[in-house]
Amino acid sequence: MSESSLNKLISGKLALSAETALALEEVFSVDAARFLDLQRDFDLAKARLTHRADPARAQRARLYGDLPIAEMIKRGWLDVETVRDASAVEAALMKFFGVASPDEIEILPHAAKKTAVSEETTPIQLAWLYRVKQIAQEMVVAEYSPFGARRALEELKKLVLSAEETRKVPRVLAEAGIRFVLVESLPRARIDGVCFWLSPQAPVIGMTMQHDRIDNFWFVLRHELEHVMQRHGMDRISIDVDLQGDKSGVGDEIAEEERLANAAAAEFCVSKKVMDAFIARKAPFFAERDIRALAATLKVHPGLVAGQLQNRTGRYDRFRDHLVKVRSVVLPGATSDGWGNIAPVGL
Repeated sequence: MSESSLNKLISGKLALSAETALALEEVFSVDAARFLDLQRDFDLAKARLTHRADPARAQRARLYGDLPIAEMIKRGWLDVETVRDASAVEAALMKFFGVASPDEIEILPHAAKKTAVSEETTPIQLAWLYRVKQIAQEMVVAEYSPFGARRALEELKKLVLSAEETRKVPRVLAEAGIRFVLVESLPRARIDGVCFWLSPQAPVIGMTMQHDRIDNFWFVLRHELEHVMQRHGMDRISIDVDLQGDKSGVGDEIAEEERLANAAAAEFCVSKKVMDAFIARKAPFFAERDIRALAATLKVHPGLVAGQLQNRTGRYDRFRDHLVKVRSVVLPGATSDGWGNIAPVGL
């Protein structure tokens, strides 16, 4: 080794390399790993002398890791030009969650919970819920009453015969004093809908329409409407996720509130008594003409019969031709956010 390199090594101006450590091992009979450990400890100790701790670094990592910041910017939820502008993102998140400091942003583990959500609610689902709440707070609807909700249910029952009639749903609910908001789901959120209250007289139904099918639309809507009529969601909000298969049933593993809502939703689509009799008569073969005939008798769209039949038989690969799309019909008359549209909240 040259004298110059040796002096730099001793003075700390030159870091010890693996090759030099091996050479020192040969000369001093000391494991090369020991020399490299000394170099590492020295580098770390020197760095600590000049390092400036940033208490918010872990907090920012949590926010960026748990929330789809880029998607929220793209959707217009955060007024920020780029995800790389950390200070602007932090300020926008404070505005979005309605807090005065970053420490209070609700998804952080040490933040005080302002929204009484279930323990299983993820930060992404909570962000979606906040967007629904933002939009609902700016809506103007009629005064809510339980009588109005029951009357709305009667009106909705008249709309299940055709896909085109779903366009009237937002008006019917608004006239009943129920804020109905459609917000496109965020990635990995898997949300179907939610019911909560802005006040004891201001119920909100939020839906994602993540499954664009007529049967799913009516099932989820009726499910959330039952929550409203039972005044669920006033003390603790439970976001309904993947209301299909077992989660749309009434088994003992389902919470009582959800069993009530599921039973009401299924009954609204096709009466359990009628469905039981139909399956008993026709199983295991269900002809298209039989499905259409039952739908005509019940004055419902065949998709509602097909959806309930799928759920009862577990055959989700069958009867799919009846499950028509309705999102494009509902959206124009609804207060919505997503699908290329940004709700003008706070403008």
